[in-house]
Amino acid sequence: MTIATVNPTSGKTEVILEPHAPREVDARIGQAHRAAAALRETTFAQRAEWMRRAAAFLEENAEGLGELITVEMGKPIAQSVAEVAKCAKAMRFYADHAEQFLADAPLADPAAVGAGSAWTRYEPLGVILAVMPWNYPLWQVIRFAAPALMAGNAGVLKHASNVPQCAMALDALFENAGFPAGSLRTLLIGGSEVAPVIADPRIAAVTLTGSEPAGRSVAAIAGQHIKKAVLELGGSDPFIVLASADVAEAARTAVRARINNNGQSCIAAKRFIVHTDVYDEFAREFTRLMAGLTVGDPLDAATEVGPLATESGRTELAELVEDARDKGASILTGGSAPDLDGWFYLPTVIADLPDDARLIQEEAFGPVASLYRARDDEDALRLANQTGFGLSSAVWTTDAEEEARFIAGIDAGAVFVNGMTVSYQELPFGGIKRSGFGRELAAVGQREFCNLKTVWKA
Repeated sequence: MTIATVNPTSGKTEVILEPHAPREVDARIGQAHRAAAALRETTFAQRAEWMRRAAAFLEENAEGLGELITVEMGKPIAQSVAEVAKCAKAMRFYADHAEQFLADAPLADPAAVGAGSAWTRYEPLGVILAVMPWNYPLWQVIRFAAPALMAGNAGVLKHASNVPQCAMALDALFENAGFPAGSLRTLLIGGSEVAPVIADPRIAAVTLTGSEPAGRSVAAIAGQHIKKAVLELGGSDPFIVLASADVAEAARTAVRARINNNGQSCIAAKRFIVHTDVYDEFAREFTRLMAGLTVGDPLDAATEVGPLATESGRTELAELVEDARDKGASILTGGSAPDLDGWFYLPTVIADLPDDARLIQEEAFGPVASLYRARDDEDALRLANQTGFGLSSAVWTTDAEEEARFIAGIDAGAVFVNGMTVSYQELPFGGIKRSGFGRELAAVGQREFCNLKTVWKA
């Protein structure tokens, strides 16, 4: 298993790290286990102080960390720096709110259960294993780690093998801010070595953000060992434009929703479902804007779309486009790799997809958008729900009845009205169907990895 920084802009290997041997993995889990015991004895106020210090460190080093993200996975530098800032904001959010989110809740009428008093309380589970992807190499980890550590848990991180420098930066972050040594420990291991870590009795639960096959595997192993799991898997999110929508604004937002993070986001809009009355207008404007995007070096501030993170990712994306082309779909713009070093792919818009095209059911992880013409609102809702995914969605309308119908009718973990899907620490995040189960962020995300204990007192 190679654990290395391979710059996606050039295709050149820049750093190779040695994987952790089994003895080192065992030692690191042991460090996290001891840290979890220590954290149980600390107060919310103490953990909040440490968390704020860690957030300040991220802010002070945002430019350098942003460049590291871009070099490892290729997103435009402004987005990488913004990712660092988002992490710091979430850390402060949990420092400010964890005690409130996890406060004891007394039963209003304890006499109804024959008690003098009764209440529930949240307690940490212990060591949580996080299996995280490369597309948001800091944010994906922090949105797990900040609430988990503020609850009194410790964490063990198995990060993607192509962002090892980000992984090791996170390994030191919390300890340097004052948390007990081992509060978050990185394991430099391959995917095949995750199973014994989940099975380790010192691991209390597991959270994974990644592909559907990875989610199936992790859930099966966690279930075998009767351990809690939270899964955030793929998405093929619909972006629905109805006849009453502001079409120009919808098209502008649609571009951002599709190409953010070079199109490599589980919650990126991927299927653009447009009412036939405004389809031609939307398609023209959306295609024009997509074709005009600047593709190039992600360290250049003028670049809007950088390379895909991996060569295999670009190959898989190109195969989806070629499958659609071969089956008669229309390529309105893009549809190929530009003549650049690295793993670039042009922003692409595809229309007239036949029912047997792979893009109908499979996730396009890159700057490729699929256009669908809906006959009416009912047809738009049918198209929105025709995939096995159910992560998030967006609907554009100025009609209150349409809004209510689509909010209720879309099968997804979230619906954004007249906007694009974004994850916020204040709102729960997660999906249904093949997009996974459980929730991250907000109060409910923090409570996922706590023991909800009932207390009855005579």
